[in-house]
Amino acid sequence: MTDVAALERYLDLYADYLGTLGTDAAALAQLVESDLPRDARARVISALNYVFKSVDLIPDGIDDIGFLDDAFVVRVAAKLAVDAGGSGGDLARLAGEAADIASFLEADHVRLENYVQGLRRSEARGRTVDDVLDDAAMRAEFLTEVAAWSAAYEIPSFTKQPKTLVKLKAFLSAKLP
Repeated sequence: MTDVAALERYLDLYADYLGTLGTDAAALAQLVESDLPRDARARVISALNYVFKSVDLIPDGIDDIGFLDDAFVVRVAAKLAVDAGGSGGDLARLAGEAADIASFLEADHVRLENYVQGLRRSEARGRTVDDVLDDAAMRAEFLTEVAAWSAAYEIPSFTKQPKTLVKLKAFLSAKLP
């Protein structure tokens, strides 16, 4: 990753990802009760559930990159939702942006995608993806929490310097199973 133009492009993209994370989460939440196929909705829920996990790949408090793993998971999960039959609007946009993550992470992208696929079986705040899909009361509570988080989300600082990308790659490389 020595191409200066590519570095600048990723820095701009990832600043944008952080800038839209709250609205992206709100847009995905609208799909939870849509007519998307069940597996596509499950992928959306798993991404939103990840935002609430207390143990992220990158802790949210890490300067510059703490919320980028959330933004990456949202986009990779959107791609998986599209692969599962989802389509349209914000879902398609986010899924398309997953290609930029793949080109940045190179070989580690497969590990990230496998990790995001595994989130389908995970739990956050005592809720599994299936709980949210199958229990209307739990789904309503989940969607209320997503809406509150989205509204309260404050765009974190992001230093547009190559060392930020080095730190991001190093964290993900070390933490991805």
